[in-house]
Amino acid sequence: MLKVVHINTYDGNGGAGRACLRLNKALQAENIDSKVIVHYKFGKDPQIGTFNKNAVQKAYTAGTIILERILAKRFLKPQKRTPFSFSWFGRSVIHHPDVKAADVIHLHWVNHSFLDPKHLAELAKLNKPIVWTFHDSNAFTGGCHVRYTCDHFLRQCGHCPLLKKPDANDISHRIWTQKNEAYQKMDINVIAPSSWMLSSVLSSSLMHDRPVLQIPNTLETDVFKPVNRSEARKQLGLPEDKIIFLTGFMPSRKDLHKGTSYLMDSLEMLKTRLGSRADHVELVVFGNRDANNVPELAFKANFLGTINDDQRLALCYAAADAFLIPSLEDNLPYTVMESLSCGTPVVAFTTGGIPNMVEHEQNGYLATYKSAESFTDGMQWIIDHNDRADLQQHARDTVMSKFSEKVIAQKHIQLYEQLLGTARPGGANG
Repeated sequence: MLKVVHINTYDGNGGAGRACLRLNKALQAENIDSKVIVHYKFGKDPQIGTFNKNAVQKAYTAGTIILERILAKRFLKPQKRTPFSFSWFGRSVIHHPDVKAADVIHLHWVNHSFLDPKHLAELAKLNKPIVWTFHDSNAFTGGCHVRYTCDHFLRQCGHCPLLKKPDANDISHRIWTQKNEAYQKMDINVIAPSSWMLSSVLSSSLMHDRPVLQIPNTLETDVFKPVNRSEARKQLGLPEDKIIFLTGFMPSRKDLHKGTSYLMDSLEMLKTRLGSRADHVELVVFGNRDANNVPELAFKANFLGTINDDQRLALCYAAADAFLIPSLEDNLPYTVMESLSCGTPVVAFTTGGIPNMVEHEQNGYLATYKSAESFTDGMQWIIDHNDRADLQQHARDTVMSKFSEKVIAQKHIQLYEQLLGTARPGGANG
């Protein structure tokens, strides 16, 4: 039986963690011996392994994660909120029994004092195929996870706009150099979840010469599924006679890559356009940890806080007329896929991997990048659409045909077997 070990920093915390766990489950359903081992384990699932053998090691791991964040403030400009990872701490993983026993090592998100360049390079000693899914840009930059318009990753980084003291040999260039030295020792097979990530990898100075394959993430289509809208609203205590727009975590206007300021501006425009009809629209917002610290919005808003129950989250998607995501840079955001899987269309900017999921005016609306007016047009299009059932069907069909568990698992199995030279007649390659 093919043995695959997935390595990630956390167990389901964040999009990368969820993607890792969902892929692991999908592979197990296809009779693959698939396991997940994490740097820091929050949950209690006994099937998820950890590199920490005891409470002391776990405390040390937590300490290095926190210390990295504290030290980072000495180097990063305070007004910049772009995620950035340094290479000060790391740990070896090559002696773990499940890593040694695996046929394929599959890396996911390995930052936060986990696999620094030195310990990444160690993996080459195991002489096993290494697959690495890029959930953001960090693997091929000098530290940042979100690039925006910065093109320094095309060269060798340096002069980093996020650093207090940028120059040709700044810490971003030194991290780039460390990564380059490590990667030269490794045979890395890259998976890009979106066409945007694929093109980014192929143009990067660190990874342009590596084999790269586009395979999307997957999700639980039996959990995120269409539910009767009226019934969903009843269960959530939402009005049945209103247009309801759902949106995710609402950070401050300063959180650049989330695009909150564009959404708030768009809502103001929509309210002006609708005039007396504005009372017919409400918002539902999930993901806010602090219900008292939320932005003032143009429409009545229902703040649900953080939702840790996928069944309830799916109910929220199903209750909405559309999901709004104003993100300015995203690889293959799960909120979009989850919404579509529940039959709920999406309004988003044309950016990152979102166009791989949202088909303009078929299962949602792709607004012009950074145009609040175009985003408003998208919301207006939803309100005025005369065939909601058709929209819902297109949304669900998109996920089932492109992102369902079996489809994505088989694509991964085909890659694994190709790397191992063990393709099975009638199997993933048959």
